[in-house]
Amino acid sequence: MIETRIGDFEETLMLIVGILGESDAYAFRIAKAFEQRTGRSISIGSIHSTLDRLETKGFVRSSLQNATSERGDRKKRIFVITASGKRVLKESMEFKVQLWKEYPAFAGKLGLTGLS
Repeated sequence: MIETRIGDFEETLMLIVGILGESDAYAFRIAKAFEQRTGRSISIGSIHSTLDRLETKGFVRSSLQNATSERGDRKKRIFVITASGKRVLKESMEFKVQLWKEYPAFAGKLGLTGLS
């Protein structure tokens, strides 16, 4: 059975893939964007294994982009979020927003009362 949920790390990488867009979402750029946003370093191997897992689940797809001389004639593996991936991200966001809305210590202070 194929998993239909994502973990926090998978969610973060998928969001970064979406932020970077269809020309910049390759492992090295994703790692740099992760480090910039979280202040934590990450190995390229972790990025690759997580993106491979997400691709197996059908949440992202990849394609090889033409090689360039600035990359030593190596091709880039570019990732994009699939429709299924967008659906699972939306479900994850809605679930977390609902939890924040139910948490009395923060819900009213975060302006989450009007979100659905």
